[in-house]
Amino acid sequence: MRNWIVIATLSLFMVVGMNACKQDFLDTQSQEKFTDDAVWSDPALVETFLNQIYFRLYEPLTDGRGTANIVDEGHYRGNSSSNLHNNSQTTQDNLYAWGYQRNLAWNELYKSIRYCNVFFSKVAEVPFTGTVVDGKTDQERMTGEAHFLRAFNYHYLLALYGGVPLVTEAYGLDSEFAVPRNSYEECIDFIVSECDKAAALLPEVHSGSNIGRVTKGAALALKSRVLLYAASDLHTPNAFISAFKKPELLGYTDNAQEERWRKAKEAAKAVIDLGLYALHKAEPAEGDSVAQNITEIFLTNNTSEDIMVKYFTQVMGQRWGLYSSPNGYYGWGVNAPVANFVDAFQMADGTPFDWNNPAHAKDPYANREPRFYATVFYNGASWRQRPADAQGLDPDNKIQTGTYQRWDAAAGRMYETYGIDTRNGPIENWNGSYTGYYCRKYVDPSVNVQYIRQSVTWRFFRYTEILLNYAEACIELGEEAEARTYINAVRKRAGLPATAATGETLRKLYRNERRLELAFEEHRYFDVRRWMIGSEAYSPAYQAKVVYPLMPNNTTATTPVVTHVKFDDRSWDNKSYFFPILRDEMNKNAKLDQNPGY
Repeated sequence: MRNWIVIATLSLFMVVGMNACKQDFLDTQSQEKFTDDAVWSDPALVETFLNQIYFRLYEPLTDGRGTANIVDEGHYRGNSSSNLHNNSQTTQDNLYAWGYQRNLAWNELYKSIRYCNVFFSKVAEVPFTGTVVDGKTDQERMTGEAHFLRAFNYHYLLALYGGVPLVTEAYGLDSEFAVPRNSYEECIDFIVSECDKAAALLPEVHSGSNIGRVTKGAALALKSRVLLYAASDLHTPNAFISAFKKPELLGYTDNAQEERWRKAKEAAKAVIDLGLYALHKAEPAEGDSVAQNITEIFLTNNTSEDIMVKYFTQVMGQRWGLYSSPNGYYGWGVNAPVANFVDAFQMADGTPFDWNNPAHAKDPYANREPRFYATVFYNGASWRQRPADAQGLDPDNKIQTGTYQRWDAAAGRMYETYGIDTRNGPIENWNGSYTGYYCRKYVDPSVNVQYIRQSVTWRFFRYTEILLNYAEACIELGEEAEARTYINAVRKRAGLPATAATGETLRKLYRNERRLELAFEEHRYFDVRRWMIGSEAYSPAYQAKVVYPLMPNNTTATTPVVTHVKFDDRSWDNKSYFFPILRDEMNKNAKLDQNPGY
């Protein structure tokens, strides 16, 4: 098992406050925590110190839910706080609502940054061994990791708030706590510098117990993402940020967007040119199930796409499988794709799905592109064997989200029964999806989530993102032929024909490719904002109505009628392009400027 994942679980045994007592009342070394002096006099404990910063990095698998449900990917059943985000009702007083508190909070991100700063303040004291592993000494590698981790946490702050205070020293009792926000440009420059420092110090490939730690490729991938965001429309002079009293906190004040796109392109190309990564099964073989190829990426511990991953053990586990699985399998149906997202999946021939096409509307789940089948549980989708007490209700092991109209001959009337995975079904109906869909991505069919936690790998960065980053920069630079080369590589792996689109059609196709390829991977929330398409993405959400109608001969149809109908009103206010800074933070630091609209 990878070193940082295992050791991170031991973080309670170490001092992270850095002000612990040096002795206990028996004058013996504590068995439950290490003193400040002990940590920085032992490279192994320093590594453990870094491990707990890794462990704090945000990912949705552990808690089982993410930002997908506060954007146009999913719906979190019955949670009023997520509705605050979906209707632009977030304020500086309710920001701890669902989807925010899990290591994406302002104070939690700064806590991780402080740990990095503590490392830099102490690293000169550490008696590193000088042992070279994978081409780097232990001092080089750990220092590179700390630069990366500090950059990653600042990236999240910047993406959520715009410019934030750049704190590079560990605060002490005599420190000045009231500091202003740095400009967006200053924050970008700092993060890029940290990425460059990390890339110079980190190995290209780890071996042995270091597998899972950040590499040069991870540092360059973070730089690619940061510069892609920086080049996007949200951070270039526009009516929204220009109206703010300090627009430099939210973006650039010059018109050098083309230069920024050039930097974003170069950053993505630097990852590609490492030659270390490749699309998983980039060339589907004849007879391959392309949907299964795609599914493998998220259920396999290691693939050729992996740039930075988090490994899990069953002991640590994760709640994603339980939260996402259909309620007919005793799942909770939390990460339920909305029908708007389902409609974005193309047909197998690469043409758009269209409800106005009679053939599409008659059988909306037939002949869709392979990513649809790898991402979404829909009515009639085959799945694992039902739990023992449900097998008699569904001997075919197919998802049931439909309503069945039946005839009661004795009473002379029609009545309805409900599929096992509906909110009216016989198993945990309070946990059913409201959308008529469930998320299949990351759900391991070999695990009975009712009793066992999953341990699938989370990918902070994978190669497909880098190819799409590169393609987007090319589109914005007018280099459309180059962009199509990389988009078509992704489409080919997805079992789709190449595109020859140009102009605005190509940009829209690219954005849809990114939406589908990176679905439920914590990208869409940020993409909607940096593209400034909030009003489009936060339109009303739709659900599937699946009905097996009563036939004229009073038998129930074997083929359902499926329609998409509105079920959840959502709305948008431009203030939601950025989070508000919590009132508590504003009260503690009088030099902070609040974001517009709050």
